[in-house]
Amino acid sequence: MNDDSSRPLWGIDLGGTKIEGAIIDPVHPENTIHRLRLPTESSQGYDHILGQFSSLISQLEEASGLKRPARIGVGTPGVTTPSTGLLRNSNTLCLNEKPIAADLSRILGTQVTLANDANCCALAEATLGVAKGYHTVFGIILGTGVGGGIVVDGRALTGAHGICGEWGHNPIPGEITSCYCGRAGCVETVISGPALERFYRDLAKSDIRLPAIAKLAEKGDSKAKATLERLREKFAVALAAVINILDPDAIVIGGGVGNLDLLYEEETRTAVQRNLFNDFFLTPILRPSLGDSAGVFGAAILTA
Repeated sequence: MNDDSSRPLWGIDLGGTKIEGAIIDPVHPENTIHRLRLPTESSQGYDHILGQFSSLISQLEEASGLKRPARIGVGTPGVTTPSTGLLRNSNTLCLNEKPIAADLSRILGTQVTLANDANCCALAEATLGVAKGYHTVFGIILGTGVGGGIVVDGRALTGAHGICGEWGHNPIPGEITSCYCGRAGCVETVISGPALERFYRDLAKSDIRLPAIAKLAEKGDSKAKATLERLREKFAVALAAVINILDPDAIVIGGGVGNLDLLYEEETRTAVQRNLFNDFFLTPILRPSLGDSAGVFGAAILTA
């Protein structure tokens, strides 16, 4: 940590429906000094979101009795291009092509350190959570979308283009479904929650959510079982591509799809190994331990 390592750490997690702020203890960062949520209300536009940030920080100051620090960490959907400072690839569309870090720094009167929300989750699990103590951690977000973050020795990597860890837009061989990014066959179009639900719907002509599909599979429903087997095989292909390059010491899976027991089964590990440039696979695949706290904790740790 920096010389002022005793100062409380402030983090903000910007989501599509809520903005959450937390002040954490730097000595015991798993301890929250204060925590607060406000609605994002993104339909009201970019300037309104900036106003919600300002209101959140003021309310945190009032509730905690602390003054805002010199640095605040913020996790956002999408990535910031280092060369321009503009956000892109955000599913909160009004944020795209905006200099949100610079605007927040100006409005809040403090330095803002911005990172992708998946990077924040990975950082939190690697420093406070289930992957604490591992040298290189690949943190996965597997839910409505597919994202990821890479943490090495407690630092989240960003990369020259700000897209480090974005495995959700790697292509899966043989897949052709169009992706919102403009390409086809991306990991996100195959193993995200909506993609798996679409696959089941095409088979069964029934529109149900993934947890219900998993329950049907447990009862022996052939179409539900086929959907989960597709998840296993395509997840193995997608993850093996990352392991062949990064070879992380631990993998953590967050997001709603990550709740499925299938992903942690030995059969899935065997499927990953079949796609590796190796004849064995030792890396632990871990369930997250911080739940919905990971994003805001990771944002706060950005300033440590």
